[in-house]
Amino acid sequence: MASTAIAIFLLGIMWLSFEFGMTSSKELAIIAVMSAVAAMGRVVFAALPNIQATTFVVIVSGFVMGSRNGFMVGAASALVSNFFMGQGPWTFWQMLSWGLAGASAGVLKKVFPNIGKAGMTVFCLLWGYFFGWIMNFWYWSAFIKPLSLKSFITVCLASFWFDSLHAAGNAILYLLFGITFTKVLKRFYRRLKVSEGRSGLKKSTTC
Repeated sequence: MASTAIAIFLLGIMWLSFEFGMTSSKELAIIAVMSAVAAMGRVVFAALPNIQATTFVVIVSGFVMGSRNGFMVGAASALVSNFFMGQGPWTFWQMLSWGLAGASAGVLKKVFPNIGKAGMTVFCLLWGYFFGWIMNFWYWSAFIKPLSLKSFITVCLASFWFDSLHAAGNAILYLLFGITFTKVLKRFYRRLKVSEGRSGLKKSTTC
């Protein structure tokens, strides 16, 4: 119960940051579209064990659109996809995990703006494990007794192969579609920002 409260608290902080930020209606629209794409990327691959396109889509979204928008895409995709996969206390932790994946991709873009295909592939691969460890923390804190470093490591070892499938799926998806998907999203997002600038300029000149 306490772990779920922590997840809700962290999600609330990020939501307030987004709510009071400067986000246009067009930007909200593209966040909604990418969230739907990411959610569908999970539902479509549901028959495969721990392999889905959600993490890949969320990471590219955060890399292109920034940390705040990336977090919202990740959090929303978890919430939406769980209407098909099943809601529960794990939903908050999935929202937090995918949100952090998107946010960290935005940070990666700022720190390493010229990161190449190899670097992004490794980043996507690592997030397969990071996601699993965050979800393991929820499971460990909610269901495992006693709570100790040893028991947490045991939980992580038990999920290693599932996390590895997630990581491998992320890496393969980026290797196959990462560059193309990033270019398409960049072009679309750039046009969105340019059109916003033009509309703002027109308003200022007519006032």
